[in-house]
Amino acid sequence: MEFNFKEIQQQYQGFLSTNVLWKNELIGLQQLELPPINTTIFNGTITKTPRLGKRVESFVSCYLKQYESIEILKENIQIQKDKITIGELDCLFLEDDKPIHLEIIYKFYLFDNTVGNTEIEHWIGPNRKDSLQQKLEKLATKQLPLLYKKECEQLLKQIHFNIDEIQQKVLFKSQLFVPLNTTKINFKHLNSNCVSGFYTNKKELQVFKECKFYIPSKMNWLLEPTLNVDWQNYTTFKKQVSEILEQKTSPLCWFKKQNGEIFKFFLVWW
Repeated sequence: MEFNFKEIQQQYQGFLSTNVLWKNELIGLQQLELPPINTTIFNGTITKTPRLGKRVESFVSCYLKQYESIEILKENIQIQKDKITIGELDCLFLEDDKPIHLEIIYKFYLFDNTVGNTEIEHWIGPNRKDSLQQKLEKLATKQLPLLYKKECEQLLKQIHFNIDEIQQKVLFKSQLFVPLNTTKINFKHLNSNCVSGFYTNKKELQVFKECKFYIPSKMNWLLEPTLNVDWQNYTTFKKQVSEILEQKTSPLCWFKKQNGEIFKFFLVWW
C-alpha cells in the first residue's frame, strides 16, 4: 500500500486539533489531560489497516512520545483466553513513573433529540447503528474492566504494574454534528467546542444547489475542509452521493459557498 505522507500529516494535525468530548470526568470516566505541547509533525508508524480507529491509535502513540514524562510500555495488547481474543488494551504507559491504562476513542456523533431523554443519549452515530451512550457503557463495563481479569495478570507482572496503583483514563475525542438550522443545543456535560458542522438529508440538500461539493475518504474525515480539492457541482455530487445513500451509509462531505467559505457536514440516509 502506498501512503500519501502529506495527507497523513494533515490527518495528524486534524487529530491534534480535535477537542476532547468532555473535560475532567464523565460518569466515572477520567479524561487524559496533558499540558499543551507544540507538536505538529507525525513521525510514527502507520499500519496498513484501512480502519480510521487504528490510524488514530498511531497518532496518539506519536503524540504521547513527545512528552518526556511519559514512557510507553505496551500498545494494542490482545488479551486471550483459551486462544480466543477476549479484548484489547490500547495503551499501558508510565507518566512520572505512575502506571496508566489508556483507552483511545475517536468518534463522530449526530444530535437527535428524538433518541433518548438525556444530553448523552441524544448523540448517535451517522448510520444510527451506535450511540455515545452505548460507547460509554462499553468503556465502563467491558473495556476498562478487562485490565482486572486474570488473563491480564501475567502481562502486568511482566511490566511491573501494580494493579492497585494503576489509573485508568480515556482519550475520547469527537466531532459533533447538529441538525441543519437547529436551535441552540444546551451542553451541560459535553464540550460544545467539539461541534464541527451540521447534518442534513437529501431532500434538504436542494438549498445548496449553487454550491460545490467534495466527498473525502474516511481517513480524511479527520481533516478540516480545504479549498485545494476536486470540487463537484450539485448535479454530479447528487448522483454520486445517491449511490452511497442507497447503501444506508451516511457520508461526511464538504461544501463550498460561492464566496469561498467551506463547511463540513453529514448527509444522512435516514
